[in-house]
Amino acid sequence: MNFALILFVLVVVSGIAWVADRVYFAPQRKVAGIDRMPLWLEYTAGFFPVICAVFVLRSFIVEPFKIPSGSMIPTLQIGDFILVNKFTYGIRLPVINQKVVDLGSPKRGDVIVFRYPRDESVDYIKRVVALPGDVITYEDKRLIINGQPLQYSGGEPYLDPENMRYAKRYTETFPADLGGNRHDILNDPDRPATVFPTERFPGAEFCQYQPAGLTCKVPAGHYFAMGDNRDNSADSRYWGFVPDKNIVGKAFFVWLNLGNLGRIGSFE
Repeated sequence: MNFALILFVLVVVSGIAWVADRVYFAPQRKVAGIDRMPLWLEYTAGFFPVICAVFVLRSFIVEPFKIPSGSMIPTLQIGDFILVNKFTYGIRLPVINQKVVDLGSPKRGDVIVFRYPRDESVDYIKRVVALPGDVITYEDKRLIINGQPLQYSGGEPYLDPENMRYAKRYTETFPADLGGNRHDILNDPDRPATVFPTERFPGAEFCQYQPAGLTCKVPAGHYFAMGDNRDNSADSRYWGFVPDKNIVGKAFFVWLNLGNLGRIGSFE
C-alpha cells in the first residue's frame, strides 16, 4: 500500500471540498441562515487543514517507520519506532520521490531508509558504508574502503534476540579521513564470510566475489549499504547498490518501543 499516494489523494479531495466551501457553500449557508456544514463537507473540507499538515510534515520534514527485522541489531531492535529526516539530503516531491532541491548527500556511516531496488513498494533500512566512486572490500567479515581498513574493537558475546544465537559485538570505526563514524555491529563466528548474490543486479559488473567476501567499485549515483547485524542482513552484498533516487531520508531517533521504553533516544 502506497500511503504517500493515499495521503496525496486525500489532500486533493479534501482541498477541493475546502475551496468549494469557502467560495460557494459557506456564502449559501450564510444567506440561508444555516450555521452548520452538511455532513459530507464536515468529513471532507473539515479535515483538510489536518490532512494537509500531516502531508507536509510527512513528505518534507519527518516520517515515522517501524523496524520489522533484526538486520540492524544492535543499533536498532525489532519493534523500534523511528523517525526519518526527510530534508537532510534534499527536498523531494512526494509520491514520485524526485529530488528538486539538493541539500546534501549521505555520508559513510549514515543510517538511511530507502526504497528496495527490487521492489520499490518496500522500504529498507541499512547503513551506508561506501559512497559513489569508493572501492569497498568485504573480506573475512572486515571492511576495507579505498584501501583503508576499518578499525574493530570489542568482541563481547551478544545474544541476537531475533534468532536466539550468540554473536560477537564489535565497534566498527571509519578512518578519520573517511568520516570517522563509530557504530556497533554483530558478527556470528559460526557463519562463513562467503557471499553469494541472490541474482544478477544492475551494476554487478562492478563487483568481484571471492571465497572470503567481495570487492566492488560503487558506481556514480549509488551507495553500498549493509546491515549492522552482518550475518543476518540482506543488503548490498546480495542485491546490489542503492540508487540515490531511492533514498527516503536519514534515520536518527527512536521515539517508541512498546516493549522497552528505555530504547527512546537518538542513535548513530
